[in-house]
Amino acid sequence: MTSAPGASPRAKHTPPARRTFAALSVRNFRLFAGGQLVSVAGTWMMVVAQDWLVLSLTGDSGTALGIVTALQFAPMLLLTLHAGGLADRYDKRRLLIVCNLISAALALLLALLVLTGQVGLWHVFLFALGLGTVNAVEVPTRMSFVSELVGTDLLPNASALSAAYFSTARVVGPALAGLLIGWWGTGPVMLLNVASYLGTVVGLRMMRPRELHRAAKRPERAPVMDGLRHLASRPDLVLPMLLVAVTGMLAFNFQLTLPLLAKTVFHTDAASFGLLTTALAAGSLAAAFLNTRRRGRPSFSLVVVAAVGFGLVEALAGLAPNYPAAAVLLFLTGFGSISFSQAANHRIQLGTEPAYRGRVLALYTLAFQGTTPLGALLIGWLSERAGARAGLLVGGAGTVAFALAVLAAEAVRRRRASDAGLLDPRSTGCRRLGATLRS
Repeated sequence: MTSAPGASPRAKHTPPARRTFAALSVRNFRLFAGGQLVSVAGTWMMVVAQDWLVLSLTGDSGTALGIVTALQFAPMLLLTLHAGGLADRYDKRRLLIVCNLISAALALLLALLVLTGQVGLWHVFLFALGLGTVNAVEVPTRMSFVSELVGTDLLPNASALSAAYFSTARVVGPALAGLLIGWWGTGPVMLLNVASYLGTVVGLRMMRPRELHRAAKRPERAPVMDGLRHLASRPDLVLPMLLVAVTGMLAFNFQLTLPLLAKTVFHTDAASFGLLTTALAAGSLAAAFLNTRRRGRPSFSLVVVAAVGFGLVEALAGLAPNYPAAAVLLFLTGFGSISFSQAANHRIQLGTEPAYRGRVLALYTLAFQGTTPLGALLIGWLSERAGARAGLLVGGAGTVAFALAVLAAEAVRRRRASDAGLLDPRSTGCRRLGATLRS
């Protein structure tokens, strides 16, 4: 397997529609994508129901919502690196089946508490912590499993299509949840999420293991430190990883900022809150389909430009004067969020040796989602004291500032490497970076 595929001459003559959906020609990936579409839609229905439940139990407390978000992502800090080792050592398909079954059991317990009227805030806290523990294993396993489904050549397309079905589920899930909560309440919506996990399990069970692109031999041991050393030896991976960490901490707190924006700024109901989330997801979907055309590893400057654009539109969303303007700006924010996260993911994943991919993607997950507990507490505290708009403003502005700092650090690194004779200043990467700095 190669780590950085380029477009073949034949691909240039492939019809655009076929290039966009190329990974769906693989049966195992079709099963995976179909199951994930159902499951992720259920998950986003659960997110809306959970957030609305927390606000109802606490009188619209941003701090309580921040704690729930922090608990859901806190296990990433402790477990994700070890989970990457599990993904490199064991059968990823079986790990994913177990994770989805446990998540379904947890969701069922919370749904029963809500339906029987016995739910308390501490129950939601425990559910968030339990689900976060499962996700610490599931997320890096799922991300590294995509390359086993389609192989390296189709990995950028499959990754973009994964973002597309994820975004589609974010369009359908929140909009449907907003309506169903208004009709039935949060409990039945949570039960639908329980059923949706079976979609992923069924898809995984129907796959043909012999058609997976697995390494000839799995390592008997997959020490975390080996993955850290591999990352540290690759400066082209370190700076994007740092940018992902800070952006994930500051800017990707929509589970916290959107319900507060809907309820405390625009004073809307659950259905209108669902539509705001849908606007964000629709923008993500548009960006995901655009990214299906990518065939190779994106440049570092593209990652930085995507981060700056994302930060700018998120900050503008925090200044939206009314509900329609907020919906439009959140569409653009969703577009920017996927443009950045896909560029960063492809740069890191396609630059990583297959033997280390599980552990490096675990580090990516830790950087992206493991920093969310800190960001959720910070943004929740800030939103409660300075208003819901402050969370979006700080997240966007902080992303722009750090992206520019990382760009400057990369320019210094390249200059020093060039002076030391380790980098050809006429290389394509240097020319792109120079053009970015001049512009």
